[in-house]
Amino acid sequence: AVIAYPRISNLDEFQPLKNVPGLRLLWARSPADLAGLQASDWVILPGSKNTSSDLAWLRQQGLDSAIAHHARQGGAVLGICGGLQMLGEALIDTHGIDGNAPGLGLLPLVTQFAQDKTVLKTQARFGQVLGAWSALSGVEMSGYEIHHGQTQGHPAMLAGGAVLHEVMPGLTWQNGDGQVLGTYLHGLFECPTVLQALFGTQAPTLET
Repeated sequence: AVIAYPRISNLDEFQPLKNVPGLRLLWARSPADLAGLQASDWVILPGSKNTSSDLAWLRQQGLDSAIAHHARQGGAVLGICGGLQMLGEALIDTHGIDGNAPGLGLLPLVTQFAQDKTVLKTQARFGQVLGAWSALSGVEMSGYEIHHGQTQGHPAMLAGGAVLHEVMPGLTWQNGDGQVLGTYLHGLFECPTVLQALFGTQAPTLET
């Protein structure tokens, strides 16, 4: 289930999922869309053209509670770029870039927006990944970054005992039980090595 907020971005990267045998892709706009999910299902928070505004919309719909409930039931949650930023504790905007907001609190992270925008093609390798995403351990992928600001562990929460796994330095993090994963890398599902690891298939991408 991909959360379809009003300012969703980079939709093309989910297109290959339509070609994975046995996988059903659902665009979720309300808690009712998530009500029938099983613990084995995934909820994905995609990129956003305005993270704070889409986070506010998500709360207005009641999707914040539905996503948290899915995670508590052992369901997997993935945040990509803006979705990663939403999963943290706080969005801090001192430059008027995107807006301040409390996060969903599913990862002990804090994002500080910056005036400069990061736009990069990135080659990276997953470290050890736990739980629902463990098949990604050691997988190398090519992706891209398009985001304002930087994300890091929340110092006070980590000092208080919160568990955070940094799977790729500065790019990808995971919570203690491994169900919640957040990454700045777009293009995850357009990468053949990732598709093979997660689904055991070479699903066609937009280029193939």
